[in-house]
Amino acid sequence: MNPRREAAARLDGAYEVRVLEPSPPPVTDGPWLADDPVERGASPAGAPIVSPVTTGDLAWDQLAGDDPRLASWCADRWLGAWRRLPPLPDRDRFRPTRAAWHTLAEHVLARARYDANGKIGLRYTRHGFGTPWFRRGGGDAQVRVDGMDVVAHHEGETHTAPITTVAAAAALAAVEPGAPADVYTPATPPAPNAALALDPSAVEFLGAWYGFAASVLEQLRAESVPADEPSRVQLWPEHFDLSVDLGDEQVGARGTYGVSPGDDADPDPYLYVTHWADVAPDPYWNEEHFPGARLSVVALADAADQREAALTFLRRGRDLQRAR
Repeated sequence: MNPRREAAARLDGAYEVRVLEPSPPPVTDGPWLADDPVERGASPAGAPIVSPVTTGDLAWDQLAGDDPRLASWCADRWLGAWRRLPPLPDRDRFRPTRAAWHTLAEHVLARARYDANGKIGLRYTRHGFGTPWFRRGGGDAQVRVDGMDVVAHHEGETHTAPITTVAAAAALAAVEPGAPADVYTPATPPAPNAALALDPSAVEFLGAWYGFAASVLEQLRAESVPADEPSRVQLWPEHFDLSVDLGDEQVGARGTYGVSPGDDADPDPYLYVTHWADVAPDPYWNEEHFPGARLSVVALADAADQREAALTFLRRGRDLQRAR
């Protein structure tokens, strides 16, 4: 339940570590009320900083190069030794699983965080997604989806249960189910006692998809210049996509860079870039449903290096907006 401490122990304390997942203790200062897992920060003992992005002294990918066991450990957490995405299941299995996870994001996880501090943004966590750590009742708390399970941590105790219904997940998280209606209109019905259908292959894909998304979006964020004023990489419960806003808005170069599990308009998962201001015509801007560009997982699946293909797509959108 403490990814940063686990990572430090994996390297026997020889490095100051950065990871992609939120770690305790909770942050109680605004505006984010959440930690920044990949922020370079300081190394109190002077040890080299190892990071999944290029702001560290060295990368997890470098350390894993000559160590197969470390490579496997990194790949499972999307820190380095990058693996390929698993095959996308057929839509009849994928859509119900995506809807089940989305429902939990809107009506349980966002609810838990909102009740504690008024925030709704979620994060990638291993094999799924979860809240940042927050304070509740004087103790540290987190709620997350881990594959086929929901996990709730509070005041040093961790409870895990299979995903069955919204009501059961909410009871484990100690919240009343339901989206914070004054913040967003939920895209999924609450239906607290309806069974949530999960397919193991779809769960595996979604867990990998969000890890992949966090790795590429945090790298894009790490490459930002001060004028970009990048936001945090967050999973928005109402849209169920991971995204980051960056770019100089004063010169019309700001946009949203994201990774979606698919939606009603674009049923398959995809990466996207939006432009907040008008841009010069370019074949890159190929999306019909919003002002921007889209790269489907179907196209990504054929890439020799999927992570590099994703970064090339995102950087192209950034560079086109900067050059306007």
